[in-house]
Amino acid sequence: MTAGSFLEAEIASQPACWRRALEELSRWRELLPRSGERVAVVGCGTSWFVAQAYAVLRERAGLGLTDAFAASEMPSGRRYDRVVAISRSGTTTEVLDLLDAARGQVATVAITADPSAPVQEFATETVTLDFANEHAVVQTRFATTTLALLRAHLGQDLTGPLAEAEQVLAAGPPLSALRRTQFTFLGRGWSVGLANEAALKMREAALAWSESYPAMEYRHGPVSVSGPHSVVWFLGEPPRDLADEAARTGALVVAEPRDPMAELVRVHRLAAAIGLAKGLDPDNPRHLARSVVLESGTTPRRVP
Repeated sequence: MTAGSFLEAEIASQPACWRRALEELSRWRELLPRSGERVAVVGCGTSWFVAQAYAVLRERAGLGLTDAFAASEMPSGRRYDRVVAISRSGTTTEVLDLLDAARGQVATVAITADPSAPVQEFATETVTLDFANEHAVVQTRFATTTLALLRAHLGQDLTGPLAEAEQVLAAGPPLSALRRTQFTFLGRGWSVGLANEAALKMREAALAWSESYPAMEYRHGPVSVSGPHSVVWFLGEPPRDLADEAARTGALVVAEPRDPMAELVRVHRLAAAIGLAKGLDPDNPRHLARSVVLESGTTPRRVP
């Protein structure tokens, strides 16, 4: 990466941010979903994909029904005990509208990076991870730090993922993937959300053709785009024989036995490297801003 890139520093700082989140868990523990609660987790873009991953992990832990929705698509009329809204900027219109509608109906907690964000006025409680805030438009460390906090709250030991993330950062991006032009990310269970996020990072930072699917869905159409120009990247263990099937297309198959969150850091490095090789600005992707704020519900305006 180029010297002075915020994205470079923010990608590299992820293990330190995860550790900070674990240290501060006791501060936020009582605000996060309790065992047995029915929970909806909402967000937009990257935050929605973090919500997807957490929802699967929480249900698998036996802690209660957990649904994940894009903030603009949460259905009305469903009963929840708590709504968790993830928003780095704390200004996203769809998130604020949802929290405003939920006032007096359900307990809400917002997870944000900005202690002065308006989301604090809309949510019942707020978890502020200001140490994971970002200058780059492309979101990396806030998302993974939020997920690290939520995983730790579920009782998961992140010692292994932390070590693996540090190893990934020391090794750099996989050079064999730099010249490929099409990327398919595959996950299972909670890592489907991370596969979605990996594909988004490749689109945002590298302007690359990227897709994401539950791993077993790869055979049901997506395999047709794979070839010598492709990377098929598994976040988590591949289903039996599927990596071999992907390799027969001529694609480069990446299937490392790492924690999917640590593997996502590796995708971050690759996306940034490809973007820089194309002469793109790693901190300011085209057409994007740190937050989407809508005026009169239709016209987006940018929040710097």
